[in-house]
Amino acid sequence: MTYRLIQLAPGAYDLFLNEIIVASVVRSGLRQPYKWTAELLEDLPRSKRPLPFRDIEHSFPSLEELCAWLGHPPVKTNNRHTTSLSASV
Repeated sequence: MTYRLIQLAPGAYDLFLNEIIVASVVRSGLRQPYKWTAELLEDLPRSKRPLPFRDIEHSFPSLEELCAWLGHPPVKTNNRHTTSLSASV
């Protein structure tokens, strides 16, 4: 399975799986430490959820940990000075 993250706005990403948006990734909290949450868009039965999703929603203390959980997908930001964060995430 190949995931990709595409940034929509600071702290908000679409999570693609094989060119289909399957989840949203958002940062919550006004100050650090933030919480990052990956949430499937469909409430699929557990047996039909894409790996590594066991639940509809999973939370992490950092975007880096969330990306590691997903297998280090490429990350495309909307920052004009940086086209990808995959090396630093």
